[in-house]
Amino acid sequence: MARFDAGDLDVTAKADASYVTEADLAAEREIRAILDAERPDDGVLGEEYGSRGSAARRWIIDPIDGTHNYLRGIPVWATLIALTVDGAPVVGVVSQPAIGRRWWAAASAGAWTTASDGGVRRIHVSDVSSLEQASVSFQSIAQWTDAGHRSALLELSRNVWRDRGYGDALPYMWLAEGRLEMVAEFDVKEYDIAALAPIVTEAGGRFTAYDGSDSLTAGSSLATNGVLHSAFLDLLHATDARDVKELA
Repeated sequence: MARFDAGDLDVTAKADASYVTEADLAAEREIRAILDAERPDDGVLGEEYGSRGSAARRWIIDPIDGTHNYLRGIPVWATLIALTVDGAPVVGVVSQPAIGRRWWAAASAGAWTTASDGGVRRIHVSDVSSLEQASVSFQSIAQWTDAGHRSALLELSRNVWRDRGYGDALPYMWLAEGRLEMVAEFDVKEYDIAALAPIVTEAGGRFTAYDGSDSLTAGSSLATNGVLHSAFLDLLHATDARDVKELA
């Protein structure tokens, strides 16, 4: 927070044309230092400093998810920390200090958040059971187009109550709180989503890749309130299949 919206923030372009700030690097170093001291035998994977150690128990860090928001002074960004055991996410923490919110979950312990009064409350996904009443977040049109699923996105928008491109980690937390019914995106890395999955699932939802698999490394994510997971997958995949048939 000390460097958020700073006029002299140091920003560097990475090889993939995304940006990294001094705050991304500093935050990951701080988290790694704590893990080195408290969990020296565990592996670590971070967006900025890569992987080291065993993957059996591995901490996965995205120091600032939403760096482009961070460097433009938009307060929708988060620090993501997850613990995976044999590849399965069992702990997740999402901290959004610019808006004073934090969410966390652990396997079989439920999903939780800080309340507006400073207290703690348990959260749960919605019980909306029809696409016509569902509210969804799709991240961006360009992202779906680049992944070859633009038609599926348009079909989705025609079949739900409301669609918005909220972006990054926050809509997943709104899903876990029962405010949305689906969030999906492409071109994601393990460190983008590992912390989100336990929070969504412990809140009663489902978290898979776009193809329906449980992989965190498939490059996509599709999270729902659980009740509508199959309906969303069926709608999206049917549209994709129709596109393939028409091209053939």
